[in-house]
Amino acid sequence: MLRMKVIGFVVPNVQASVEFYARAFGLGLHYMHPSGGYGELDSGAAVLAFVSETFIEKTDLLGGLPIALNRRDLPAASAHVALWSTDIEADWLRAVEAGGEIVKALEAKPWGQVSGYVRDPNGIVVELCTPSPRPMPT
Repeated sequence: MLRMKVIGFVVPNVQASVEFYARAFGLGLHYMHPSGGYGELDSGAAVLAFVSETFIEKTDLLGGLPIALNRRDLPAASAHVALWSTDIEADWLRAVEAGGEIVKALEAKPWGQVSGYVRDPNGIVVELCTPSPRPMPT
C-alpha cells in the first residue's frame, strides 16, 4: 500500500522558507541537503519539503518540465497545506505575526472545524484548522 509521506513545493529560497515555517508554524527541520536547495520539515504525519527552482534546474530533477512559480504577487497554486491545531487562536496569531498574509480569517465551519487561511512569503496557501471531527484512516 502506498502512503503519502512527503508533500513538496518549489520555492525560490529553501532556507528562507524553512525559517518562515519554523517561526510561523513551529515545524522543526528534518533534513537539509548540503547544497541548501532541498529541505524537509517535520509536520508530524508527513514531511513538508521545499526544493529550490535552481536545484530543480541544476539537477534536471523534473526532466525540463516547466513549472508554475510560487510567488505572493502571482495567483495562488491550486493546492494548499493544511495544519491541524489544538490551540488555534495562538497558532493563528503566531502565523500572522511571523508574516503570514491573511487570506481568510478564522471562522467556525458547519462541519465542526475552525479554519483560516494565510499565504506564506512564497504565496503558498496554508490552512490552519482544528482537527477534523471525522476519524482519520489508519
